[in-house]
Amino acid sequence: MKNLRTSEIGILEQYGIAIENVKMQPVIAKEMEGLGYCSTKIEEGAQLLVATKNAYNHNQREDNETIGTFAIFKQEREALELLYKQHRKKAKVIFRKNPEILRQIGIDGKMPAAYVKKIGTIQKFYTEIDPGILQKLAVLKITDRDITQGRSQLQNVEKARAAYLREIGESQDATKQKDAAFAKMDDWMRDFYAVANIALEDQPQLMEALGRKRKS
Repeated sequence: MKNLRTSEIGILEQYGIAIENVKMQPVIAKEMEGLGYCSTKIEEGAQLLVATKNAYNHNQREDNETIGTFAIFKQEREALELLYKQHRKKAKVIFRKNPEILRQIGIDGKMPAAYVKKIGTIQKFYTEIDPGILQKLAVLKITDRDITQGRSQLQNVEKARAAYLREIGESQDATKQKDAAFAKMDDWMRDFYAVANIALEDQPQLMEALGRKRKS
């Protein structure tokens, strides 16, 4: 991803140099105008470049927001798992001779590794604890407040994950928009460089002013 971003930044810079210098370098401007790249045509490319930069920047913002929401989701999830781990451990000790209650609160087997199943197991634990079970849990200092905290943390995780998934969708859409903008820009620049190669055939050194290395 980092290499892709660096490449895209470089492409935008190269295109920007080309469009700026075709306007500012008199010889290039004259030769290109003679082959149809007048000020109106060059402005078309400049506007495409602006649109491409905007799409790129929008994609960057969405990607950053996705990273941010994932960090929050990860933090909330880890807090929940730590809390549940403590409560689960104590509950297993208290009800180790009562398999029915172990099944009721979902701690009769191994903890699932997959996220959805894991969250379902945690949710079952905090949902199925009734006053009778809670009374027994009090022996190892699990109180109603602890269970309420667990339920609240579950909600925090669900909200954080929803926000993260929403940002993923927005980031993917922004990536599609950016890719479409780059495709349009690339197509315009391919024609531009093809014409420039013809226009500057007798002065190939001027191609460097358009962001292209001079051919030896």
